[in-house]
Amino acid sequence: MIDVALLSVIRRWHLREKVSIREIARRTKLSRNTIAKYLASEETVPRYPKRHNPSKLDPYAADLSAWLRSNQHAPRKQKRTLRQMHAALLARGYTGSYNRVAAFARAWRQAEQEQARTAGRGVFIPLVFAPGEAFQFDWSEDWARIDGERVKLQIAQFKLSHSRAFVLRAYLLQTHEMLFDAHNHAFAVFGGVPRRGIYDNMKTAVDKVRAGKRRDVNTRFTALTSHFLFEPEFCNPASGWEKGQIEKNVLDARRRLWPTVPPMPSLDALNSWLEQRCREMWEELPHPEWRDRTIAQLWHHERSALMPVTAPFDGFVEQTKRVTPTCLVHVDRNRYSVPASFANRPVSVRLYADRVVVAAEGQVIAEHGRRIRRAHDGGCTVFDWRHYLSVVQRKPGALRNGAPFAELPEGFRRLQAILLKRQGGDREMVEILALVLLHDEQAVLAAVELALEAGAPSKPHILNLLHRLLGADPPPPMSEPPMLALQVEPLANASRYDGLREARHVA
Repeated sequence: MIDVALLSVIRRWHLREKVSIREIARRTKLSRNTIAKYLASEETVPRYPKRHNPSKLDPYAADLSAWLRSNQHAPRKQKRTLRQMHAALLARGYTGSYNRVAAFARAWRQAEQEQARTAGRGVFIPLVFAPGEAFQFDWSEDWARIDGERVKLQIAQFKLSHSRAFVLRAYLLQTHEMLFDAHNHAFAVFGGVPRRGIYDNMKTAVDKVRAGKRRDVNTRFTALTSHFLFEPEFCNPASGWEKGQIEKNVLDARRRLWPTVPPMPSLDALNSWLEQRCREMWEELPHPEWRDRTIAQLWHHERSALMPVTAPFDGFVEQTKRVTPTCLVHVDRNRYSVPASFANRPVSVRLYADRVVVAAEGQVIAEHGRRIRRAHDGGCTVFDWRHYLSVVQRKPGALRNGAPFAELPEGFRRLQAILLKRQGGDREMVEILALVLLHDEQAVLAAVELALEAGAPSKPHILNLLHRLLGADPPPPMSEPPMLALQVEPLANASRYDGLREARHVA
């Protein structure tokens, strides 16, 4: 086979210098037929004949092609893998390797695509989004050190499709209430709501994936989209490239942001740091399409095209629970107290991302900061000692070892340590604690501390101080308890005193 350089020389000799084919054959030692063939074809680059190396797979090529063709139309769970096809060929007598089968399958698929004029799975079309048109959302998992412990976090990630402004917020779970809270914070940071949201088929949004783009959307997620007035759009299953911007943002955050996260005292502190760091990165990073402008500059332009945020979405998940005889409701392996009057009754528990709200009879009866624990150790109990005051008024002895009263404010605990040493101190302490049901707790606590400073820790003195602090009229005179009432009233008789004086003088 003639090479490219020699072919170039032959063409110059014959076409430019008019050298005959006979003379060129003499100079190059090539046959005249070979020279004439290349000059007649007018080729500038010689073509090499396609090489065909015989393969052990050739006798089975027809069977393998038929299997690959039927595999294209088989249901997902009935598709055969290349490993299974290779095993079937071995059973038929094939002695070659699996790699030869895999190479044949790749070449077969490429030939099918060329024949059908379609592209493979690794080919994509660049997308362009107008300002305020869409945002993309996805969850990711990352780690951070919080309160001295390395914690696995669920990260809600949002990204505006036009300006590429992004927001990250960390949670401990991927539940409905966390998803709703993430949307409230993201739209507040963006300063508005795009007209469309692009999601994968997460269970907190989609109850069932149907054919094509049809989805059975979760009722609470529909309420979220109706509140913020954006249209949800769900990708095809296992098609992460349909929201490629946020998929790339997950990878970029793991490389740029998470290695720089310092130890944090709490999850709230981490989320504040993440929001601030995202804003700083908007100013630092250039836009991938307009390299001369930053993400922050494009975001300022896009912000005017966003729909306004009217109010945060009340994103809670409601559950019906029955209160135990110890005035507790069980939520996610933890226990939260409610007022004693609702013991043994059903109540409505509303779970938010950061708090637990208990409602009954159309009103909120209790609210606690939410505790989330992954350890299967029985959870923890969150008490509010005020919920047990009506019980301890009937059972004042329970005040000494009652678990809800282990976390009393410092002033109350000091007073309790003094009163419990007295006869009837249990009941007196209970009556003082019950004052918080009628008056401001801080005022009652201030009166207790003043009484302790004065060295007169008693209920009458505390009542007097409390009414002074509140600016009210002094309390009415206290009536004696029934057990201290006199059965025989003493008589005023001065003659008895005179008799005692006379007896003294006589002595």
